[in-house]
Amino acid sequence: MEAASLSRPTDPERLRTPPYNPEAEQALLGAMLINNPSYLRVSEFLLPEHFGNAVHGRIYAAIGKLIERGMIANPVTLKNLFDQDGALSEIGGAQYLSRLAASAVTIINAEDYARAIHDLYQRRELITLGEDIVNDARSHDLDDPASEQIERAEKKLFDLATLGQTESGFRSFEKALSSAIGNAEAAYRKSGKTVGVATAFIDLDKKLGGLHPSDLVVLAGRPSMGKTALATNIAFNAARAYKSERTPDGRIVAEDGAVVGFFSLEMSAEQLATRILAQESGVSSDRIRRGDVSREDFDKFVDASQRLETLPLYIDDTPALSVATLRARARRLMRQRGLGLIVVDYLQLLRPSVPPRGIENRVQEISDITRGLKALAKELSVPVLALSQLSRAVEQREDKRPMLADLRESGSIEQDADVVMFVFREEYYQARAEPMRRAEESDDRYNERYERWQKRLNDVYRLGEVIVAKQRHGPIGTIRLYFEAETTKFENYLGPEAVPEMR
Repeated sequence: MEAASLSRPTDPERLRTPPYNPEAEQALLGAMLINNPSYLRVSEFLLPEHFGNAVHGRIYAAIGKLIERGMIANPVTLKNLFDQDGALSEIGGAQYLSRLAASAVTIINAEDYARAIHDLYQRRELITLGEDIVNDARSHDLDDPASEQIERAEKKLFDLATLGQTESGFRSFEKALSSAIGNAEAAYRKSGKTVGVATAFIDLDKKLGGLHPSDLVVLAGRPSMGKTALATNIAFNAARAYKSERTPDGRIVAEDGAVVGFFSLEMSAEQLATRILAQESGVSSDRIRRGDVSREDFDKFVDASQRLETLPLYIDDTPALSVATLRARARRLMRQRGLGLIVVDYLQLLRPSVPPRGIENRVQEISDITRGLKALAKELSVPVLALSQLSRAVEQREDKRPMLADLRESGSIEQDADVVMFVFREEYYQARAEPMRRAEESDDRYNERYERWQKRLNDVYRLGEVIVAKQRHGPIGTIRLYFEAETTKFENYLGPEAVPEMR
């Protein structure tokens, strides 16, 4: 049997070499050496490590370095860089550069060559990734369950689809600095307008500069303060303002606004849609829910639905999601639709990716959840707006305005979040503090107390506050907003004269 197996012909499938096209790489390099601007058309998506031949990758990197310094890249200017390169000398030395330029057939197809090179790179990475998946799956490691292997594989596939490489690794400070200058240039072009995803609340955008990519923004408050209403308003405003543009490499990016992924673990998609319909039509959400609407209201619904039906707002109302599942669905939405903002309502209802062992430690769970959301924000380079509940300690104080210490499991939330905001409405507490007549209290005394309460209530009628208690890269402070409870809608605060009188 053994002799027979040795005599069998070698399976050609086992000898397959990774896909690689040296002619396409030579044609692209030759085209760039005789026409430097062709480098600019491909440099946004093609990197030196994408070349199958490492020497070609070094030549490509050298061409880019000279062009970015404003110099001409040709065989003469590159000669000194490669005179001492042993790998290049093996294939002809600096004369190889001249042969590349001389053999260039056309510069028109440079971008096609580059895309072919990038496609082959992705195929090689897919082969490597497939081998890693098989090897991981065959190893029976109890500390590495299949669910985590799937999560890793999906992340690598997503990175490969969007970034062209399975791992980002180190970035040189030069590239990081270039990105920072690019952000500053974008801010300058917008004439001081919001650089991040705008909330459409003027004072809040001035304070935050919008919701920035890679930031974890926590919006917290006690029940009935309007957390979900404010988050829904921000999501709706961002989706409504969405405008896209196409980059030179064919990608579609947001010029303004954002494609929004809304993970609603508390309310159903229909309830959120009802709120947005009430906000846009001006018909009370309570009346819509009870069916107390008129023919004129239905006309408003039709007009509103025509404006809303194309909104790039996607709602996932699956209850008790795990962070790993949320991350996978966000990646999928990014890949299919593009994604500019993630909203999570709310983080205490999420489950950690790995269930805790032994005695359940809620603080550790929340810590894992906030770290996972922050990692997701960085991975996808989008802001994550996560809602959070507050502890009951607020209710025990005379001043009900929340503080950082009021966050449930505040250590991890406060530490991981880039921005922490609180929603506060004094009207909620004042409306429940209506004075009752005391025994043996005179009419004058009771009326005096009642008038003082009415004045306090009127002063805060339909007013809301957003308290920015932490901002890693900017100032803190309080922003006033106008809140319309009937349609659960926050609006810009225009001063006390704009607030209607309490009836």
